[in-house]
Amino acid sequence: MTPSGPLAGVRVLDLSRVLAGPYCTMMLADLGAEIFKIERPGVGDQSRAWGPPFVGGESTYYLSANRGKRSVAVDVTDPAGLQVVHRLARTCDVVVENFLPGGAERLGLDRAALVGDRPEVVYCSIRGYPPESPDAERPGFDFAIQGDGGLMSITGPADREPTKVGVAITDITTGMLAASGILAALLEARATGRARAVSVSLFDAQLAWLGNRGSEAVIGGVEPGRFGNAHPSICPYETFRASDGYVNLAIGTDGQFRAFCAEAGIGTVGVDPRFATNRDRVANRSALTALLVTAFATRTVAGWLGAFERAGVPGGPVRTIPEVAAASPWALVDHDHPTAGAIRTFRSPLAFDDTYLTASAAPPLLGEQTADVLAELGYAGEETAALLRGVCRPG
Repeated sequence: MTPSGPLAGVRVLDLSRVLAGPYCTMMLADLGAEIFKIERPGVGDQSRAWGPPFVGGESTYYLSANRGKRSVAVDVTDPAGLQVVHRLARTCDVVVENFLPGGAERLGLDRAALVGDRPEVVYCSIRGYPPESPDAERPGFDFAIQGDGGLMSITGPADREPTKVGVAITDITTGMLAASGILAALLEARATGRARAVSVSLFDAQLAWLGNRGSEAVIGGVEPGRFGNAHPSICPYETFRASDGYVNLAIGTDGQFRAFCAEAGIGTVGVDPRFATNRDRVANRSALTALLVTAFATRTVAGWLGAFERAGVPGGPVRTIPEVAAASPWALVDHDHPTAGAIRTFRSPLAFDDTYLTASAAPPLLGEQTADVLAELGYAGEETAALLRGVCRPG
């Protein structure tokens, strides 16, 4: 938890699992909210089993999206377990769920059941598809949505099969958008005493961040294609192979192009009328790319990075994730995990007064805080013992 964060005092009942919902609630935890992660006894969040790699018995997948939370193991299909969740919900300001359509209602965890006469509580639902879609009842998974939502049609080389992004990017961006919606609803609730229900679907989130490629289709009337690492509207703006690795060159203006060519020792290319403007360079992409491929092979990655700096053009190396982590120690946060020991996660990117607020508590073990939360809710004695033996047993 981050008690000094801007969301200090906000309590969140997290009924979500896997990635989109947990990523959303981890963002809220980073901002100081107290997150109660409800998990099925003995099983927990499905992502706990998604590996290898595992460290200390925990999957690194699960560890990536659950820092700063308190895990409460409870069987919500049992009336006694459901009562625990309802009692906890009465103390919370936000509820987040990503059940399949109709699942929350069947379990007694829908908005009416959990919010009741507290209209200021924000209830956020994350779905695969929006209710207006003919696919509204279908489950939504990141990989399926990357294909269904058009992303794979613009990802990968033009002469190869459609390709997904190398991380569950639709889940992650959906979580970000859900967090944004929750914050807006909290702000309105503080002003009016009433929170609107928040909902976001993976499919809508995917469409929202198609960005300029989406506008090519719905405004320009063209079908966007795959360009590999090249850019459909800017040239040169792609990956090139140096003598000992790869670099990205991101030319944004005609002046940058001429400055780069001069520094690269191909000044004649910079003044070639075929490449005078970006429009010209895009039209003559193949000819320009062939010249640049030959030039880039003559220098090392370090040599090209120096050239980029001297020419004042954007670009950089293509690094592995371990290389990035080693080069960016300031972006890593240390956590003390009960079984995995010292672990690290990448910090929250949000800075407040130049301080990056990131929850310091390690992702919890399954049911790690169950007994503590039961005590806080007023359970005691044999009642607590019975719950821990039954519907609230961690293992």
